Amino acid sequence: MAAITFLADCMLGRLAKWLRILGYDTAYYSDINDEELVFRALQEGRVILTRDTHLIKRKLARRCLLIESDQVLEQLKQVIDEFKLKPPSRRMLRRCLLCNTPLKTLSKGKVKGKVPPYVYKTQRSFAYCSRCDRIYWRGTHISRVFDRLSKLGSTTSTPLP
Repeated sequence: MAAITFLADCMLGRLAKWLRILGYDTAYYSDINDEELVFRALQEGRVILTRDTHLIKRKLARRCLLIESDQVLEQLKQVIDEFKLKPPSRRMLRRCLLCNTPLKTLSKGKVKGKVPPYVYKTQRSFAYCSRCDRIYWRGTHISRVFDRLSKLGSTTSTPLP
């Protein structure tokens, strides 16, 4: 069975980011109309996540979830519950939060001079987005991510190294 993939509408950019944190392939376009959004979802086999009641009534919008809450963590919980997602910790933090591209592991030597000196000195592992040319590392914000996920009752409780 293929992994589920999502397409978040323009009202759900923060939800798209959280799904990417969990490792789910989640496309997000802030500037396309409903017709193009439905077309891309059909073409790419994605489930549309939307807050737009008119969008889900479109004949071609077959696989949709109407997101009920304005609060991003409640939205995330709804998606997790609806699709019975069990995000394994090994998949978390493996996608670019900006563009959704899978990240590549980067050796410490390759980031010298490209990250702040303190980060270079204190971090062991790095990831790279070849599309955005962005480097990621597991800074102090990761503990806040896990704290927020634990408040959801998320299925992932194993902190990453």
